[in-house]
Amino acid sequence: MEILRTRALRGPNLWTPKTAMLATVQCASHELDINLINGFAAQLRTLFPAVGTPTATDNGPVSLAHVLQFAATVLQQEAGVEIGFARTVATPEAGVFQVIVEYKEEAVGRMAMEQAEALVRAALAGQAFATAEVIGQLREKDEHERLGPSTGSIANAALARGIPLRRLTRGSLVQFGWGSKQRRIQAAEVDATSTVAESIAQDKELTKKLLMAAGVPVPFGRPVESPDDAWQVALEVGLPVVAKPQDGNQGKGVTVNINTRAELDAAYRAAASYGVVMVEKFLPGHDYRLLVVGNRLAAAARREPPQVVGDGEHTVRQLVDIVNLDPRRSDGHATSLTRIRLDDIALGQLELQQLTPDSVPAIGQKVVLRHNANLSTGGSATDVTDSVHPSVAASAIAAAQMVGLDICGVDVVCETVERPLEEQAGGVVEVNAAPGLRMHLAPSYGQPRPIGKYVVDMLFEKGNNGRIPVVTVTGTNGKTTTSRLLAHLLMAHGLTTGMTNTDGIYINGRQIESGDCSGPRSARNVLFHPEVDAAVLEVARGGILREGLGFDQSQVAVVTNIGEGDHLGMNYIETVEELAQVKGVTVRNISPKGYAVLNAQDPLVAAMSSTTAAQTIFFSMDKHHPVLATHRSQGKRSVFVEGEAIIATEGAWRDSIPLSDVPITGNGRIGFQVQNVMAAVAAAWALGIPSETIRRGLSSFASDTDNAPGRFNTFKINGATVVADYGHNPDAMKALVQVVEATPANKRVLVISAAGDRRDEDIRVQTSILAPAFDDAILYQDAAQRGREDGEVMALLREGFERVSSQPGYRIKHMQEVRGEMLAIDAAIERLQPGDFCLVLIDRVEEALAHLRAKAVVTP
Repeated sequence: MEILRTRALRGPNLWTPKTAMLATVQCASHELDINLINGFAAQLRTLFPAVGTPTATDNGPVSLAHVLQFAATVLQQEAGVEIGFARTVATPEAGVFQVIVEYKEEAVGRMAMEQAEALVRAALAGQAFATAEVIGQLREKDEHERLGPSTGSIANAALARGIPLRRLTRGSLVQFGWGSKQRRIQAAEVDATSTVAESIAQDKELTKKLLMAAGVPVPFGRPVESPDDAWQVALEVGLPVVAKPQDGNQGKGVTVNINTRAELDAAYRAAASYGVVMVEKFLPGHDYRLLVVGNRLAAAARREPPQVVGDGEHTVRQLVDIVNLDPRRSDGHATSLTRIRLDDIALGQLELQQLTPDSVPAIGQKVVLRHNANLSTGGSATDVTDSVHPSVAASAIAAAQMVGLDICGVDVVCETVERPLEEQAGGVVEVNAAPGLRMHLAPSYGQPRPIGKYVVDMLFEKGNNGRIPVVTVTGTNGKTTTSRLLAHLLMAHGLTTGMTNTDGIYINGRQIESGDCSGPRSARNVLFHPEVDAAVLEVARGGILREGLGFDQSQVAVVTNIGEGDHLGMNYIETVEELAQVKGVTVRNISPKGYAVLNAQDPLVAAMSSTTAAQTIFFSMDKHHPVLATHRSQGKRSVFVEGEAIIATEGAWRDSIPLSDVPITGNGRIGFQVQNVMAAVAAAWALGIPSETIRRGLSSFASDTDNAPGRFNTFKINGATVVADYGHNPDAMKALVQVVEATPANKRVLVISAAGDRRDEDIRVQTSILAPAFDDAILYQDAAQRGREDGEVMALLREGFERVSSQPGYRIKHMQEVRGEMLAIDAAIERLQPGDFCLVLIDRVEEALAHLRAKAVVTP
């Protein structure tokens, strides 16, 4: 068994709407049925009993590829990862399978696939496999990779409201929503929180001054410069005192309830290692954390310092080890509690209690290992949200707003939060930016609070799901023109529109990236853009197969057509039916309240209507086509051609757009452009764009090199008509022939090449389709042959012409071969006379169009 390639499908894909690892696996003939491998199944169950007995979904023999699938799945599940989808699919290539296994975190999914392969090889070789150790490593990797409890709770709350999200880093920086509706958080900080507010919160002395100005009770004290200065402050405010870093967090360097000069000197040294030291009056009572989200008190918890209780048998060290066995405790923040540490601070606390780590406390003796109660140092929390007095809640909210924090952890020390702070000499001792949320999400005792929901509700008002209109456009032909036209209509509606297509990425018509940008990375870039109000995303089959979609769902999905020659034979997609399954991924992932815009005349496209919960708008050149006619008779949305106009209907409602008002269609003469217009009109209608705006946008969109480069761009050169088009598959050729034959001309000249990464037959078919419509043909070879030998593409083109040369209607009298696209264009122009017509099938779009523009300008 050999894993040929492993890919991460990071969005909805051919097999599942979930994220998944895709491994291409090659099995030798004797590995196609594990029952034929002596002792393998028994050895596998010995090494990893949880894997059970792998089965094949088609009830055929179980190959090693199927075993790999089961192992990668169960390894993740045993490590605590909640996944369920897995599948093994045979390819047309003998012994080659595609293994698809869901993952939550990509690094964990990759590791699971690698360890599953190691398990299979160990079982084959009769060697050992450290199953428990591997599962532990996967669990540790998952804890490290996944969002922590604070950010995770917000992410889960966003998903529950249907708000899309994307991690921007492997840390806790997350974007919620798309485009102009996006918001971003990092841990428990939101994008609206200013750095000024964060700086204030870090400066404890400044924070105290501001809180005092707001009437919030705080302890007396100030920053100190030396141990002597610290002792002076202690005498001024009265013992006991607290020593802590002026700029600190998570309880680091904090010592409380200091009663002697020796204790203060030690506390000063501990705090000084983190920066400037503050000394404050120690407030008696309990340690409370009040969490403020926006303008509300979201939760409150009483925190207890890390401690153990003696049983008369175990040492302090042993008691700590016993407490740390609690599965809720870990070394990081991934769990609700943190392990207690016997560090220098804990040793100091033991010394104050006249104990050592090896002391055996009496039964019931409470041994405090820290005086601060932060969860990050091993403390515990009890929810007291429902007991907080309104006055205490008001003080916490005032403290957060005075500092300027949207999410704020307010630390209060008092006897109880059930009475005003002023009545019990309590006060706010600290205000924290980016507070930890886990004590409220999963308190040690008491009721958990839905903090994530509160944060999401603060970020997104009711009814706002953070989504902008997203339209996908896919198919064999017409994708780019439809995308450009629809983007033009959205901009006419006043929306800042992001667009991706095979020419680049555009924001409101301005190109920000060039090249083929029809994949998921480009889609994500548009959705990340903070100015984009709507997105039109051309989706190619390659990106879907390589990585899946770059988003979870769209509002509208357009499928223009499915045709032969669209990269068939690549990535194990051999038939148009399989190609339709790939492109249908866009339709299967539409919002239930959205629309699928489908070509009723293409059976493979029309059938996609049954694969989605969204509504369908069918379009057709033939108003009487059975699919469209049935749909229309049911009162559903339909777009079709009637006479010299495009008609849109729904029930009794009807709207008409004269083709004479749509320049791109050539008064209806260019049939494939009429289809593109119908698709764009239907999508715009689905998005709620008014009819008048659609008409205005259609009338101002021309098929020129600016609006639709490489899409039937027309030039006048030497009195002849020269059309440049990027058509590159049989269906495109058929559509072009229809237009060419309807265009009067004295002589017709064809300039053609072909992409080398197509199948031989696809290249031959192109010329055999075009041959009857032209008198002359110029074949050219471009610089990029895409894996072909020198002259191989032109030879295949010649074969296509020769195949039909004996058929009636064959007209080509002159054929010429040229090496280089621009030289071929020049050769064609030299042959043109006034009244002639020339079709140039361009490859390097920008260069070819610039070359033709120059000829059109300088030639009368």
